[in-house]
Amino acid sequence: MSDLDFAHSVIRGLSNTPRSLDCRYIYDDHGSRLFELICEQPEYYLTRVERAILLDAADEIARLTGSAALIEFGSGNSTKTQILLNAYAHRFGGVRYIPVDISDSILEQAESELAKTAPLATVDSFHGSYEDAFHLLHSFSPLVFLFLGSNVGNLDAVEATEFWWKISSSLNPGDFCLLGVDTNEDTDALHAAYNDAAGYSAEFTKNIFARINRDLGASIDVDTIKHVARYSPDHNRVEIFGKFTTAQQIHIESLDHRVTIEEDELIMTEISRKFRIDEVQPYLKGFGLESRQVFTNPERTFAVMLLARV
Repeated sequence: MSDLDFAHSVIRGLSNTPRSLDCRYIYDDHGSRLFELICEQPEYYLTRVERAILLDAADEIARLTGSAALIEFGSGNSTKTQILLNAYAHRFGGVRYIPVDISDSILEQAESELAKTAPLATVDSFHGSYEDAFHLLHSFSPLVFLFLGSNVGNLDAVEATEFWWKISSSLNPGDFCLLGVDTNEDTDALHAAYNDAAGYSAEFTKNIFARINRDLGASIDVDTIKHVARYSPDHNRVEIFGKFTTAQQIHIESLDHRVTIEEDELIMTEISRKFRIDEVQPYLKGFGLESRQVFTNPERTFAVMLLARV
């Protein structure tokens, strides 16, 4: 994704009513590092719980799918995926893994770590966006498409529909999808998870505005932007905003475009949808993805769904 693509995306988002920004642009190298720190915070239960589920279920998942390549969108540091890689390598003598991420430095870090923690895995990293990587799914069948960490929650209803049609059309019958979904509806736990005491969530939200400065030559006073994350029961999602505590003008130099943001105005930077399994299963079946098994924790606050392309 070029700076020009970023500039056009920012202008589109700031022209929306209400204003919003594409969350993928938070994840430059600095943003990706911040997200890894968020995942380590005690309040952020998602990573910890999903990891525990995978520790219990990895061997069963490998048995159910049979030998297959693993392709992961939004792979990050691949620490959870290492559990799956070792389960597949142990059962089948080796495994091929294709992590896809928009942060080149995170991919390099993951490759280095996996060489030590999953030595029987053959790793072929792909640097790019989801859109750049759909074609990979045709190339590695039989495969298991991994979409963990409830990354699917960052897609709104329209984006999710488009995403699943693309996934469905890219998988062959007999391929699998392993999907992580957040099923927590405890509002206190959700508030804490997206407002960690260490302040990494706040810095993460501000990073997209800092990136507009770094990459697009704007001069936003990032220190005056407040992180706001709140649960919307009407939409069953956490909504995250940057709140401008002072009026500012954002100037996108490359396109000579100016937008005035008023005092106390909110700009949405991300959503994190929450899910109910009995709703997700029929929804995904409409895309030819049939639920084979659901793995969850005792509190049922997170689920890992194994789906087959039929």
